[in-house]
Amino acid sequence: MQISSRFTLAVHILLCLDTFRDQYKVTSEFLAGSTNVHPVMIRKLLGQLKTAGLVEVTRGSGGASIAKPLEQITLLDVYRAVDSVDADSLFHFHEKPNQLCPVGRNVHGVLDPCLARAQHAMERELQSVTMAQVRGELQHRLDTEES
Repeated sequence: MQISSRFTLAVHILLCLDTFRDQYKVTSEFLAGSTNVHPVMIRKLLGQLKTAGLVEVTRGSGGASIAKPLEQITLLDVYRAVDSVDADSLFHFHEKPNQLCPVGRNVHGVLDPCLARAQHAMERELQSVTMAQVRGELQHRLDTEES
């Protein structure tokens, strides 16, 4: 199983919105060029980020911008904005284990608590990192490239 690339794309989008805000009108076409993803997908992600209150989007070719300081946006905020995972549902369980089988009858009860703990651990980690920290790491790498 793999978490959707929508999450990392959304982080990429936010970093572009911050990095290029004073140099370019950051449109879905511009973002598509940076991400190598179709502009339609970028617009969909921008819509989800807008719904979550993380970005502002000007209709037409007005571009997009970040709606609040990066210090106030965590990776968990971004993840929840675009991946729509409900509490304790990161791991999809096979639908109908055989209730006549002792394993099938009990597998949910055995795995569910462990999987819930794993999801909560991931969410705690994402909550502990702000977009400002990610931007700082990006800036450090850019500075190192220039040296």
